[in-house]
Amino acid sequence: MFLYVFSKLKRLIEDTTVSMDQYDIFNACQQVRTFLDVLTNWYIRRSRDRFWKGDKDAIDTLHTVLQVLTRIAAPLLPLTTEKIYKELTGSRSVHLEDWPDASIVPSDDELETVMDQVRDVCSTTLSLRKVHSRRVRLPLGELTVASPLANKLQSFISIITDEVNVHKVTLTTELGQVAKHELQLIPAALGPRLGANTQKVIVAVKKGDWKQQGEVVVAGGYELQPHEYQLKLLAAVGDADTTASSALPDGKGVVLLDIALTPELLAEGTARDIVRIVQQTRREADLAVSDRIHLILGLPEDVAQQVAPFADYICAETLAERLSYNTDASRITDLDGTPIYVAVERLR
Repeated sequence: MFLYVFSKLKRLIEDTTVSMDQYDIFNACQQVRTFLDVLTNWYIRRSRDRFWKGDKDAIDTLHTVLQVLTRIAAPLLPLTTEKIYKELTGSRSVHLEDWPDASIVPSDDELETVMDQVRDVCSTTLSLRKVHSRRVRLPLGELTVASPLANKLQSFISIITDEVNVHKVTLTTELGQVAKHELQLIPAALGPRLGANTQKVIVAVKKGDWKQQGEVVVAGGYELQPHEYQLKLLAAVGDADTTASSALPDGKGVVLLDIALTPELLAEGTARDIVRIVQQTRREADLAVSDRIHLILGLPEDVAQQVAPFADYICAETLAERLSYNTDASRITDLDGTPIYVAVERLR
């Protein structure tokens, strides 16, 4: 994770240097914004446990990245970067510093490519969850990722599993087994070159008379130019009620998500929701993150039976050393439409 954020930082320096040299402020702003998304929504969020533990490498990495980032963004956000840089370094002014040198920032192009696809897999899958009303805390059975980079994604299965909340991730490079390409012609680009034969090519494509040979696409006996068509990758989904699918943003891979729900998955999702409510109750009670608690739950009988197998999980996630039930307590908290009772007591 450290090397990945440095690789993205190096690319930011290189790209913004070009944009600034060309006085392209709009593009420079967009490049900084894109990097901020990587930094906050990926590196920082994925490293929260390290920060809580005081991991020196994680903290030093963030400090270094912010120091460089403020120097890059200084011409774009002069007052904000000035305050941040002074707080970080104690220096007189960010505007007196040199422009960052990309050559001294470590990078790994292959890691960057693979991690970018990990992020694409996660964001695409989360979008599928949203479309099919499968909230993130509700675990799902399986995610299949078909991509030329599948073998390299193997090292990051734990990240994908955690991000999209599935029990199993299957990777495959055999795109033909789960997806197919659809050829879409661009008549306005095709017509000037082929003239009257354009219609012949259109009819051939509709009949499926086309093929891809390496990087070359041939339709109706004519070799097409890259600007005359688009190739879209479509997942070959069986049962739309149990499987959702989408192509990855690069158009070279697909994800297939098992959206079928079982009683076991629903129970686990309910347990996760209870953990969320308890954590919120801890915050409202001004408990320290390390405080151990006595957790009191008041649940309807059906919900209590549903989450009983997850009692140890709930206690571990909320630092509850004691768990008791109060069936007579007033229901004061909402659990996905069901009123429940949650109370926490700090243990001395």
